[in-house]
Parts: sequence; C-alpha cells; structure tokens
Amino acid sequence: MKIALQDVSKGRNGQALPPMSLEFHTGSVRFALAETEQRPTVLGLIASGRMRPDTGRVSIDGADDAKTLRRRVALVDAPDVSDPHPDIALAGVVGEELMFAGVGATPLHARRWLARLGFADLASVPIGTIDPAARVRILCELAVLRSGVEGIVLVSPDRHGGSPDGWWRIAGEFADRGYAMLVIIGGSAAVALERMHEFEAIDASGPVEPLVLDEADARDQDAPEIEESSPEPPDTSTPEENGDAR
Repeated sequence: MKIALQDVSKGRNGQALPPMSLEFHTGSVRFALAETEQRPTVLGLIASGRMRPDTGRVSIDGADDAKTLRRRVALVDAPDVSDPHPDIALAGVVGEELMFAGVGATPLHARRWLARLGFADLASVPIGTIDPAARVRILCELAVLRSGVEGIVLVSPDRHGGSPDGWWRIAGEFADRGYAMLVIIGGSAAVALERMHEFEAIDASGPVEPLVLDEADARDQDAPEIEESSPEPPDTSTPEENGDAR
C-alpha cells in the first residue's frame, strides 16, 4: 500500500496547511514536520482521507479513493479529533477501542488485553499521565485491532514529552510488522530525530491561518470525510460533516 499526497494544501493561499507533497508506504516509517496547534491535525486528517484538501491530490495505490483510505489508515492521537480525554482511566480507553474493534470489551477484557501487552499496572491510571512511549504503543496496538487497518498516521506524539527515540522506535516496529507509518511532529522533535538518525523531514511550515475543527465522531472506519467551507471574513475553513478520526 502506498499513500501519496501531491501538492496538497488547506485554507486560502495554503495558510491552514501550505502546499506539500509526501509519500508513505507499507513497511516503512517517515515523519513530517508540522508546526502550530492545528496544522498537525489538519495534515493528519488529509493524509488519512478524513478531510479533503483545497488543492492537490491524495491517492492510495494510485487511486483517488477516500473511503478506502479511511478504512485502511487509522488516525491516532490527533489533538481534538481522536485523542482520548486525559482524565479517562487507561482501561476505559482500551475497553472503548475494543468495542469498536468488535471484540470483547468488558473491564475484564480491557485489563487482560493490557496485561498481555505488559501494561497491567497501568489499567487504573489516567491516560494523560502515562509515559509517552507507552501511550503510543497502546494507542497504535488498539488502532490495528480494527479490521482492514494497514497503516497509521500518528499525530504529534512529541507533545506528550519524553525522548523522541521512544515513540520513533515503536513506529519503526510497526513498520517492520508491515504497516505504513506516518508520524507528524513539531520542529524540536524533528531536529532531535535528524541528529540521531541523519534523515530529513517533510516540512509543512508556512504562514499560520486558524482552521476551526468540530469534534469528530472518531468511531466508524467507513464514515465520510470531514467537509468544510471557507466563509469570508474571517479566512477559515470549517468542517460541515464529521468523519471517522481513528
């Protein structure tokens, strides 16, 4: 599977997301640099087929098929869209995701699932206080439980702190397992990874324009993409239809 973004942008003159191109594919991990509060989420929504760009093209295996893209690529931990509330106990987050994956979802099922992953002691801990690497591991493992998921767009893992090497190693492990991995990060984490691994990021930097996002439903993999309009003034793009954010 190969996902390609070709000259995509969002907002007037690309202010919500400046024109950019990138590819990520099965068995590989790469990262993209996106600064500001909302730009990482905008890029994540576009790269996973949940928001239509104002310019450019998003394809999966050469086809323009947003429904297939949404079904096969999970959007993980995107702020204000698919991130769990920080005060919810980890077992509660796991139970909810198990339910949407169509497997046993009782509190006992959630605790057993965490125990198999090696995190039994965290079941009652609020997810907002969990180590960043453990959070990424758990959320990505939950994402791939859903039928048909072959790729992950992980949004802003660096916002939780910790060493970038932790969640970057985990992303690499998922790529080794055959998933297509895109990690969207900020400038400081990008610099750290570039120094540690001597590679370059795809840069989604540029002028800043707010983009108003409604809270997404974040449930059904086949839900329609988020649509938006751009009223004048102000120059913003507001989704009119929410879609799956995971």
